[in-house]
Amino acid sequence: MNRIKQYIREQLQYIDRTYWVLFFALIIVAIISLFSASSTLAFQADSGGVLGPIMSQITFILAGIAVAFFLQFIPSKLIIKIIGYGGFFIAFVLLLLTFTELGVEINGAKRWLTIFGITFQPSELVKLTLIIIASDLFSKIKTEQDQKRYFFIVISITMIICLIIFMSNLSTAVLLGGIIILLAFLARVHIKYWGSLLAIIFAILISTYFIVDKCFIEKNRSINGPFERLITQVGRINDMLEENDTPDEEFRITDDNFQRSHAKIAIARGGTSPLGVLPGNSQQRNILPQAFADYIFAIIVEEWGIIGAAALIFLYLSILFRACLTSSRYNDYSAMLMVMGLALMLTCQALVSMMVSVGIGPVTGQPLPMISRGGTSALITSVYFGIIMSVSREQTLRKAKQQAVVDESRGEVPEIHLD
Repeated sequence: MNRIKQYIREQLQYIDRTYWVLFFALIIVAIISLFSASSTLAFQADSGGVLGPIMSQITFILAGIAVAFFLQFIPSKLIIKIIGYGGFFIAFVLLLLTFTELGVEINGAKRWLTIFGITFQPSELVKLTLIIIASDLFSKIKTEQDQKRYFFIVISITMIICLIIFMSNLSTAVLLGGIIILLAFLARVHIKYWGSLLAIIFAILISTYFIVDKCFIEKNRSINGPFERLITQVGRINDMLEENDTPDEEFRITDDNFQRSHAKIAIARGGTSPLGVLPGNSQQRNILPQAFADYIFAIIVEEWGIIGAAALIFLYLSILFRACLTSSRYNDYSAMLMVMGLALMLTCQALVSMMVSVGIGPVTGQPLPMISRGGTSALITSVYFGIIMSVSREQTLRKAKQQAVVDESRGEVPEIHLD
């Protein structure tokens, strides 16, 4: 234990303080937003008083800070082996268990498990571990033969995982598949591999949409079995398209468009002033059923206005920009790809969640990383940060050692022999 403390004390000088600033900035936004957006939860709380749901989330956030702090001192190679390969098999088994009697159904989707009183989505763990594995395998590419071999290994695993997730959560499957393809692009896999795959996936998604829409939704037929959620997912796309085509004078708020409509009202109300109506003055937080989760960005825009929304977008993009800077100066290819993959997942998920809130895309259920209410989501996001900061610390330490060698060589005085 003393050795561990001494190791951490020595390594503290090499931690990436910029990431910690970004991390704590997200946490501050999360806590302020949750105090407003969780009003309905506080009102309905059976125990713990009005602050019960908020304090529960803060507890998970504090645990996430501890997780990120200790993860940043673990070598990236060890992270790849333990969290990547070791964690993948555990996450895969947990993902399969969601389709058994152990699976928990929430809001019509059976994608949760409850273990020791904690409810979580195994798909979140699968996303994390798959990105780590894909980064490591893509880093092994040296020749054309390697390119073909490792690309098809990664894609085969990804397709199996995405197909399983697809049954209950289309948006997560598409997002994860997209990040893996972006990693293939960053790993310089030839376009004939990932480009043709992207075209095939796009064709499958378009075909699936039209088949479900024409053969089932229009004929009021249901889908039984593992793909029954396709009716809901395609229906959400149709609702969004119909809503955009409806004239203002004919528009009506219904059960189908209730959340999207009130999210737009919140955004419109926040747009009346550059600073919004200020925190604590939201009206839609008491109307939106998922104000603290899927639509928390709408409450942020209502209370903080366009300036607050732009600042939050800049905050997430800063994570990606910092990851680009970290990976561009790193010699370990697998660690570089891992940092970029995790940063892309965080940023893309945030942008998708924001797009849904402002009505650009169909309802997806993607949480705003660290800010949307969800204990396990906060913990997983903290793991993302901890792994990225681990790689950044290693880079800083390596530079310091290289500089020490240079400084030492410059300080040597050559021996002069006068014979």
